Amino acid sequence: MASCSMNERILPGDRETALLICAVIFNSVIYNGGRFLARGSMHLRFGTLVDDAIPFLPWTVLIYWGCYLFWIINYVLGIKGGVSGKNRFIAAHFIGESICFLAFVFLPTTMRRPEISGNTFCESIVRITYQNDSADNLLPSIHCFVSWLCWIGVRGNPSVPRWYRTVSLLLAAAVCISTLTVKQHVIADVFAGVLLAEFSYFFAGVLYKDKRTAAIIR
Repeated sequence: MASCSMNERILPGDRETALLICAVIFNSVIYNGGRFLARGSMHLRFGTLVDDAIPFLPWTVLIYWGCYLFWIINYVLGIKGGVSGKNRFIAAHFIGESICFLAFVFLPTTMRRPEISGNTFCESIVRITYQNDSADNLLPSIHCFVSWLCWIGVRGNPSVPRWYRTVSLLLAAAVCISTLTVKQHVIADVFAGVLLAEFSYFFAGVLYKDKRTAAIIR
């Protein structure tokens, strides 16, 4: 019985699983749809001398791609934070990614990437990444948006151990840094992604607070 109870607390239910699947599908739609609609448009560059000075570190591509496991775990935790917490978290995801879509279409950006001359394992992964993910859809960084939202989703949840909340912050920061050292994003993209996560979660909180207030009044 104790084991079943633990699984119920950790594993997402049918509705929560459906929400997670919708979140993944929506992410794919806005990312690829934004790229399709912005094709042929003039793409801006927001890179700076500071971005140029950031070293290219191929090994950090392991963080860049390894973050998907972090996302899965924290999205499950985010939607397990009670009804109001779940609604706010998943609403923040859709609000943020909708804003990403608008930015990809109406403010398309690009950047210069380094030439990959080596053939180490990590350099090969970076080369494959560049080949399959063109240098667009940069501002804001979805990697940074989702990673920071993963931390937001657990930082105020007392049911999540404090040590894991700290680990989540460190992982979110590491992912943001990896987007710079893998040369997938520039600093402006990172800040935009982090600020978007904070704004989306705040705005989602305002929306659900208003809904609860209206329900009480009725």
